[in-house]
Amino acid sequence: MKAVFHSCLLLLLSFGVSAQEQEIEIRQAGSFQLDQENFPGANILTRSETQQVHLVHQGMDVWSDKAFFYKKENRFNAIGNVRIKQGDSLVLTSKLVNYDGKIKLAVAKENVILDNKEMLLKTDTLYFDRIADKAFYPSNGMVYDSLTTITSKRGTYISESKKYQFENRVVITNPDFTLTSSRMDFYTESKHAFFYGKTVIIGEDYIVRCKQGFYDTAQKLGYFKKEASVDYDNRNMLGDSIYFDDAKQYAAATQNIRITDTINNTFLTGNYGQIFKAKDSAMVTHRALAVNLVEQDSLFIHADTLIATGPPDERILRGFHDVRIFKEDLSGKTDSIHFNQKNGRAKLIRKPMSDKELQFLTPQEIAERNPILWTEKSQMTGDEIHLTIDMEKEVLDSLLIYNNAFVVEQDTIDAANFNQIKGLLLKGKFNGRSLETVDVIQNTEMVYYLYDDETLDLVGIDKAICSALRLTFEESAIDKVTFFTNPDGVVYPPEEIPANARQLLGFSWREDERINKKEDLFHGIDLEQFSFQVVPALPSMMLNQNQ
Repeated sequence: MKAVFHSCLLLLLSFGVSAQEQEIEIRQAGSFQLDQENFPGANILTRSETQQVHLVHQGMDVWSDKAFFYKKENRFNAIGNVRIKQGDSLVLTSKLVNYDGKIKLAVAKENVILDNKEMLLKTDTLYFDRIADKAFYPSNGMVYDSLTTITSKRGTYISESKKYQFENRVVITNPDFTLTSSRMDFYTESKHAFFYGKTVIIGEDYIVRCKQGFYDTAQKLGYFKKEASVDYDNRNMLGDSIYFDDAKQYAAATQNIRITDTINNTFLTGNYGQIFKAKDSAMVTHRALAVNLVEQDSLFIHADTLIATGPPDERILRGFHDVRIFKEDLSGKTDSIHFNQKNGRAKLIRKPMSDKELQFLTPQEIAERNPILWTEKSQMTGDEIHLTIDMEKEVLDSLLIYNNAFVVEQDTIDAANFNQIKGLLLKGKFNGRSLETVDVIQNTEMVYYLYDDETLDLVGIDKAICSALRLTFEESAIDKVTFFTNPDGVVYPPEEIPANARQLLGFSWREDERINKKEDLFHGIDLEQFSFQVVPALPSMMLNQNQ
């Protein structure tokens, strides 16, 4: 008789509650009890041997071993093996759940697991706001699937967009990388992560840092901004924005970039750069500049495009088009440069000329196209110039000029006069920062101005031909000329040699091209910064985010 009474009462309660759309509905319960002394106003529902207590509220089903249902307040406390299901894509389990039907807020506690099919969330306390369609954990949560685990101090799950918003000590652990961030949004379907604040991604052979960015954790590619950098073994890349693709072992940066070679103590700067890790190469363009340490001083190399290739101990730097170099006591220009950082030899190479050009251009016109070096008071040109640096001591060592080697020095007494030496080959030796000796070999010619030591009057012009000669420098100026192998020379009175005969064939004074300071490296170059999108396939929300 008692069981019949309980069943009838349960049916009446179910009918009364379900008649009101906003109220909680009792679908199933094994037994019903009242305990006004300990639980005033509560209907105590207990499971049967085969079925749990089943409550429903506006599309949400709740199963539990026991429930305290407060009809007037439209709320319940579910205890024991609680399971909540909403729609087809969200299941929540826990030890207990307190639910308020008026504000549609569920608070789950102890061993809470939220399953949205793509990933699981595990925490101790979870607030599920059904009106906002959000779930929030205030302390220590873990989201995971078969490959990836994400932990954070606080987090919010937005059901409609299937997005987590993680805050405070966010850590992603994956077999291929570890990501830490202060704040991050993560989409469970696409596996896309968007982070805001200090973020570090550590892979097997790379480290990414930024304060804002996007990372596709499935494809292992991303886009990073705000103090963005990528460490690739012995190379570090900085830039206003960086695109990164781990699968292709590739990174590209735009605006204010800097690629540092930590082994060779050099770096590249510019407004666009790329690193190809698998090929061990880096490229920079748009105001490209390479900086090498020589004699505790910086050697700057500018080119339209700079490319560094090869392993650290055999790295090659190549510069193409309008190459300019500058050091406090040395500068130069050429079409392209090849710098072997292992042996320290830099080759300055002119733009290739056709047979027709070589046939019809005058020696002076050819000289104007040749690579050129300035060392203090001397100008040197030739078809190809080799400059060697002692990489261990980090000092200039030697100089070689092949074919049409030409040394010109403006006279210190009369600027209209120029001392000149030319030959097929030039060999120079540095002592510290300055040239010490220069040997000019084969088909050597010279024009040299002689002055009275006391009056400083021009007394003669020495014109000579020999197989070889040596120039000795003192305070960066020609101090002595030594001839070898029976020189044929005559000192002419100045009046016997007209001005147009005082220049050797191929003479060209290019002082107006001289690079006197670092800023001259970019003289005549468009100084406006350029901008373009590195990777157009990135999500538009990343490229347009303002957070």
